[in-house]
Amino acid sequence: MFDFLSKATKNSWDEDVFQLTPAGVITVVAVIVILLGIAVIMHNKDSKKTIFSAKQLVFSAVAMALALVTSYIKFFNFPLGGSITLFSMFFVTLVGYWYGPKAGIMTAMSYGLLQFVLDPVFYYPAQLLIDYPLAFGALGVSGFFCKKKNGLLLGYIAGVCGRFVFAFLSGVIFFGYYAPEGWGVMAYSAVYNGTYIFVEAAITIVLLAVPAVRHGLAQVKRMAIEN
Repeated sequence: MFDFLSKATKNSWDEDVFQLTPAGVITVVAVIVILLGIAVIMHNKDSKKTIFSAKQLVFSAVAMALALVTSYIKFFNFPLGGSITLFSMFFVTLVGYWYGPKAGIMTAMSYGLLQFVLDPVFYYPAQLLIDYPLAFGALGVSGFFCKKKNGLLLGYIAGVCGRFVFAFLSGVIFFGYYAPEGWGVMAYSAVYNGTYIFVEAAITIVLLAVPAVRHGLAQVKRMAIEN
């Protein structure tokens, strides 16, 4: 089954890696669709709705599209992966802010798999799992703050910290050999991943401090959740 979904190859550094086959890409896309469906069903169940929410699906898809587009607008691209983008993490956390943690996490995981499909190369299955559905899925924990005061800001910070935890673990477990001489693996992973994640977070938090932006996003939330 693994050989059916992926094949061994070399990356640009002549390292042994795996790449998805066409069948693998189709399988991951199917998982993305299933996760989005589960996100809608979970939110409907929590909200005691009995109909499929097309609006939720549309708003979630728009947030994912904005996250994807802005992920390609990079202020800085790190050589071993990771970049400071134009608020891409923020758009992923919006789904949790709108629809709660279950829908937020499922949608964020689907976004992580979408990022993987666009560059379907990985070192190990466990590394794929941590770096994509788990790391990006952690952005969905923003949903735990969806009903709290300043929930947009608190949820974003929580989501970013969640993503950092998984990126840090991946760096320690799978990429520690890249640490420069004299650096400990944990320190290297913390600095490397913390730099691009928290610099982008700081820029985003400054934007969210603007009253007009907060009010505009509150209005968007009302549009997203109203019947």
